[in-house]
Amino acid sequence: MNKKKIVNDPVYGFISIPSDLVFDLIEHPYFQRLRYIKQLGMTHLVYPGALHTRFHHALGAMHLMDMAVETLRYKGQIITEAEEEAVTIAILLHDIGHGPFSHALEQTIVQGISHEDISIMLMNKLNKQFDGKLTMAIEIFNNSYHKKFLHQLVSSQLDMDRLDYLNRDSFFTGVSEGVISSDRIIKMLNVVDDHVVVEEKGIYSIEKFLVARRLMYWQVYLHKTVIAAEQLLCKILQRAREMTLQGNELLCTPSLNHFLSKDITKEMFMNSDEHLEIFAGLDDTDIMAAVKIWAGSKDFVLAKLCRDLVQRNLYHTDITNEVPSEAFINELQEKAVSKYGLDIHGASYFVFDDVVRNNAYKPGDGSILIKMKNGNVKDITQASDNSNLEALAKTVKKYILCYDKALVL
Repeated sequence: MNKKKIVNDPVYGFISIPSDLVFDLIEHPYFQRLRYIKQLGMTHLVYPGALHTRFHHALGAMHLMDMAVETLRYKGQIITEAEEEAVTIAILLHDIGHGPFSHALEQTIVQGISHEDISIMLMNKLNKQFDGKLTMAIEIFNNSYHKKFLHQLVSSQLDMDRLDYLNRDSFFTGVSEGVISSDRIIKMLNVVDDHVVVEEKGIYSIEKFLVARRLMYWQVYLHKTVIAAEQLLCKILQRAREMTLQGNELLCTPSLNHFLSKDITKEMFMNSDEHLEIFAGLDDTDIMAAVKIWAGSKDFVLAKLCRDLVQRNLYHTDITNEVPSEAFINELQEKAVSKYGLDIHGASYFVFDDVVRNNAYKPGDGSILIKMKNGNVKDITQASDNSNLEALAKTVKKYILCYDKALVL
């Protein structure tokens, strides 16, 4: 069978699948599952084109990794064929542990465990199935391989993951502020003292990259209506789990029921093949099928939340620099109690607050280093003459207040 396939990608054009092993990994059910997990969670309820998947993104990041390896070899870095395949596999599988709707439900299906934890568990399982051929890829992913710069291409503040998702998410949402010069950035990459650096002539492309990332967070990833939709989905799963743990039977797929009906800790999940295998069968369709069924539930709270999501009747969401007024929250909760005949706990599904954070760059956390013309290496915030970059390095914390719009009519 010919496994040297090409994929027609709307962002980059044709993407080549570089080896038989990579082809076989793409064909594996663990990876094919990513076709049914949206890259941007509920963002399509704000930007209708944002229906692209983790499958799209993983192939795009793999394509950029191929370009990065070619660039570094051209500049004299020794990257063996085995290392090239390993770093390609590491970036291809970096998101394989994502659950339904990507980040939206990350702490809801299994609390206390990140998608990176699940990714490495699935990679270890694949390594057994493929007779140890993923060992080097896992070492690169875990940052235990001796060439540290390879890990930085997979996971850092200037990795192939970020270079792909900014352009891809911009393309599908239509938010042009996120468009970056990924080709130029990759061509400016080099390695100094086992650390990925950017040559000085690429400094303006990096500035644009950091600004684009900040703008995409506020305009797309942390858009107040996106937050409203994702919070609503989380509240649905929270209510469903609460009811199931109290002994109520809710109709849903066996995979989803497994996680609703058991209080699974991180330790339990990490030490059980059963939980991992069932998780690897979960995708967006499990959740949406359940939401549509539960819209007819006898439980008022669950039924209303599900109907609101299906009909796109989302929370009103305020995003402010100040903590929301406790008096205002109490007033809204009392209205919910009165309007819907609920207790305070039930009302908390319709009125609640939370916190969101955004920082485009963290100096010292896998810093973006610039190689100056004189050979010195500086952090981007020191190398740039753009004073705005110092502001981008600060974490912006904002407070959100979500409540049912009917409570203020």
